[in-house]
Amino acid sequence: MKAVELKNVSFTYDESENTVLKNANMYVNYGEVALLSGFSGEGKSTVLSLISGIIPNVVFGKINGDVLIDGKSALGLKISEICKKVGVVLQNADSQIINSVVEDEIAVGCGNFGFPVNEITKCISSSCKTLRLNKDWQTRTLSGGQKQRLITASTLATKQKIIVLDEPLANLDKKGVGLLMNTLKTLAKSGYAVLVVEHRLDMVLPYVDSLWKIDGGKIQKIENKREYLLSQCENIQDKSVSKPKEENILELLNVAFSVNSREIIKKVDFTVKRGERVLLLGENGCGKTTLLRLIARLNKPSAGIILQNIDKKLKQNGRADKKWFKSVGVVYQNPNYQLFMPTVFQEIMFGAESKEYAEKIIELFNIKHLADRHPQSLSEGQKRRVSIAAVAAAKPKVLLLDEPTVGQDYAGLKDMVDVLNKLHDETGNTMITVTHDMRCAQALCDRCFILENGVISGQGNKTLAKNYFCQDIHKL
Repeated sequence: MKAVELKNVSFTYDESENTVLKNANMYVNYGEVALLSGFSGEGKSTVLSLISGIIPNVVFGKINGDVLIDGKSALGLKISEICKKVGVVLQNADSQIINSVVEDEIAVGCGNFGFPVNEITKCISSSCKTLRLNKDWQTRTLSGGQKQRLITASTLATKQKIIVLDEPLANLDKKGVGLLMNTLKTLAKSGYAVLVVEHRLDMVLPYVDSLWKIDGGKIQKIENKREYLLSQCENIQDKSVSKPKEENILELLNVAFSVNSREIIKKVDFTVKRGERVLLLGENGCGKTTLLRLIARLNKPSAGIILQNIDKKLKQNGRADKKWFKSVGVVYQNPNYQLFMPTVFQEIMFGAESKEYAEKIIELFNIKHLADRHPQSLSEGQKRRVSIAAVAAAKPKVLLLDEPTVGQDYAGLKDMVDVLNKLHDETGNTMITVTHDMRCAQALCDRCFILENGVISGQGNKTLAKNYFCQDIHKL
């Protein structure tokens, strides 16, 4: 039986001349995991907004055709009616988390649905066990991947039989991907309908039952998953030609960091050469983002010291100030935290040395068509490109990138990696990147460190990065 169906749907947003969907048809059956694939900006999020009732209840536009939920038209229903059947996991985890404790966050949806207290307790326990969360954890201390698992757990706890997920793997490591996708697969076998929008095809395709591609406003079903993967996704080549210097630009000596009684970083010794591209790998919650924040002076170590040889004008252990962040550029995991100007062009201009250089960066990152848009009106993938471009425009001597690939389709990701390496060669900057994306890892790596339970468990070159990731094409 069809859980969700789009029948000859066309849609144009208010105040826009572009028709996003053009007589689009697709369906998701109960008992299956379906994947909706396509390039950024093709309309995947529009499809999810139609299914979840965000369109036309919150976001408005012209609709033709029909959207069926459980066999009935959803276009005349309120969101409160649709959400009884459809659970939604959005791309931006932070926008969905409202409580300070994991237990309370999961309880919210159950309470809104009127579950008895004893059932809420069971739902919290079950969803935490399924997604490997501790109900007592503080939500502000969670990694990006743990937050993604939390909002998924909150959705599963409310027991809607139709679940739609927008880029759920963006911040997950390979174990987290396996945990989530096996959970969704099990739910589908028990009668749920699951629709996933995802760019990391190599990670998600082994788990899906049906594959749909959106292109030019049309949606078509793809029968051969293996051929589609091989045509859409391959590891990106490293085009950088520069070599790191012999001198250290950063040195961490016995660095540790704790929050309350929870040790996140435990006596890490870590050096980075000037002009080196360092890759940080590890499971969700192992301390990668924390290590970046310590290097960026956004957090202060609980123990140990961090020595910098970035610029003699910078204080060795001073506070992070304007001078520091002129030399050390930080791209946060969540781009919403750093986009604050009225337009994309002003965002890029904020740190650029000149208008001419800002225009060069805009061209390089292929965001000229977004120049007059408000940054917060963009898709998550577009926000990511703008946030990286804005930081790169300041020509930092050290560039810290936390999950730079989020929301990028393969073509966009390839272009971004090429631009980052081009700027690296031109400026001689030092890059430290955290990523779970095997497509680009080797192309951003001179040296690789693996972080495990707050300590460095391994280091090496591109070969280590290659061996860390496991591509499971044979499962298709």
